[in-house]
Amino acid sequence: MSLLAVAVAATMLHLPAPTGPYEVGVVDRHLVDVSRADPWVPQQRRELMVSIWYPAVRGEGTPKQYVTPAESALILDRLNVTDVPAEVLSTTVTHARPAARPLPQQSKRPLVVLSPGFGLPRSSLTGLAEDLASRGYVVAGIDHTYEAAAVTFPDGRVAQCVACDLPGIAEKVTASRVRDVSFVLDSLHGGYDPRRVAIVGHSIGGSAASAAMVADRRIDAGVNLDGTVQLRLPARGLDRPFVLIGAEKHGTPGDDPSWTKAWAHLTGWKRWLSVQGTDHLSFTDYAPLADQAGRPLQPLAGDRCLEITRTYVAATVDKHLRGRPGPLPRDPQVIFHNPAYR
Repeated sequence: MSLLAVAVAATMLHLPAPTGPYEVGVVDRHLVDVSRADPWVPQQRRELMVSIWYPAVRGEGTPKQYVTPAESALILDRLNVTDVPAEVLSTTVTHARPAARPLPQQSKRPLVVLSPGFGLPRSSLTGLAEDLASRGYVVAGIDHTYEAAAVTFPDGRVAQCVACDLPGIAEKVTASRVRDVSFVLDSLHGGYDPRRVAIVGHSIGGSAASAAMVADRRIDAGVNLDGTVQLRLPARGLDRPFVLIGAEKHGTPGDDPSWTKAWAHLTGWKRWLSVQGTDHLSFTDYAPLADQAGRPLQPLAGDRCLEITRTYVAATVDKHLRGRPGPLPRDPQVIFHNPAYR
């Protein structure tokens, strides 16, 4: 074992604390879409694991385990990380308590749906989910089965990433996720305000965000975190609020033709931002966790990456689901590529 691995093994990882005024609860849901065959394992019905984070009454209890040791090993293998203990992600300290009593009037709270990057589990956006819940949102993080390194079901089955090794499937992944999102919205009865819904996705989850908004008018606003847009937006455009937030190398106009094409078809309120000093995974929990493990992903500090992600996602959904006035906040690391829209 390397000196780095020894140091990591002796230190528990942790997610930065949520910044909102509320405690956070979490519950996992196992959903089965009996109407649909799984796109990657067609002999099965489509099964999903979804975590629901929500504002909770203050209380005691151990926070939810970030991932199991087995999931940690599969995630690190998928990310090609070999110089830290395989179970290290399972030591990550989180802040949401399982099945904590929700605050009153949860059915009147806005909902934010989270779709993670390709190969990544829903846990990769836990830091964002906990923060949004602490600010008063209900948050549904979706594990897209067979598109993530590891998805554990209540009976102990662990589904690995069947799709990860298939070529040329980005459009199929995006289209499947659109159906996953609509199914989750259909399944979450009474637990949120159906008139106030947003979707936020990282990487291919960002592609799914815009596609899901085109397909499902229940979704009022969206954010793409550094994801190439895999399905072309229709000529009629996407007429609801949408934000593109990119890494330094991806988010600059001209670096991704799909963003340029998408921008022309965003006909509602829109913003195009990039964050200096970041890379593709900087918008996930792995930015702060990698710093703590001694192998940073980007020049900008991991905690700052998560702070910026939380700030701009929250500002977007506050504006469009809660009617908060004013422009998006200013941060020295964040470049607005559409100054006329500030």
